[in-house]
This record gives sequence, structure tokens and C-alpha cells, in this order.
Amino acid sequence: MDQKIISLRERPELKEQAAAWFHEKWGVPLKEYRDSMDACLNGGGAVPQWYMVMENSRIICGMGVIENDFHNRKDLSPNVCAVYTEKDRRGRGIAGALLDHVCKDMSSMGIDTLYLLTDHTSFYERYGWEFLCPVQGGGETEMSRMYIHRARQKGR
Repeated sequence: MDQKIISLRERPELKEQAAAWFHEKWGVPLKEYRDSMDACLNGGGAVPQWYMVMENSRIICGMGVIENDFHNRKDLSPNVCAVYTEKDRRGRGIAGALLDHVCKDMSSMGIDTLYLLTDHTSFYERYGWEFLCPVQGGGETEMSRMYIHRARQKGR
């Protein structure tokens, strides 16, 4: 099957499909995704950004980069968010490949440190992420795990 990593800024015509897909996966209001994607397409800055893995015309994996993923540590920014892989495509390294792509793309735009809020353990470490600290997610009673990824410096 033909899979391709794309950024929304390269394929703006996918905005509505992508917004609906992320909304379906995470339940965040559709308007929030549309607004963030509009900012990605019109803002000209490095953040926000949105990325998908397409299999023909189907989104099978996606994630974004936003300032804050609904947590109390505003100093830990920007955040990779909304990481999701379709259940029938998991376990194939697709999310890891997309994570690597996102980190490199953000580094090419001058952002060498990214953060990620999750309840998962062990998955992100495989892709160079390190546990940083527990943080309080918005509306959450339990603490969540904050991870950090630093781009490798050239020459190291």
C-alpha cells in the first residue's frame, strides 16, 4: 500500500478532511481544529503545524504541533499533540516515522525542542523522546507524563 507523509501546509485542500478526522479521534470541537489549521496555513510561523500519513486518500495517522496541549506548564512549548494511528495500521512503525518527520521538520523551522503530553509509557522513548516530568492536564485528576525531544546537534 502506498503511504505518504504530508504536512497540511503542502496540501491545504485536505484541511476539512483532516479537521474532521482529528475531531472524530479526539472529540475536541471541530472548530478548534479548523481554527488551528487555518493558523497553520495563514500564519506563516512555525507553530501550529499539522501532519498526516495518507494511504491513498485515507488518513491513517496524524499529529499536530501546537503551543500548549491543555496542560498547566505553559513554559513547556510547543507540544506535539493529537497523535493517533488507525487501529488497523498500528504496530507497523507508522507513528514513529511520522514523529521523526515532525521533529526534523520543526527543527528545519528553528524549533529544536518539542514537548509531548501522554499517558503512554515506553512508546515515545523508542523515538528519542525522554520523560521530563509529571504535569497536570486540563480537567484531569491524575498527573500525565510530559516528554521532551531535543534535536541532535550537528557534529555530535
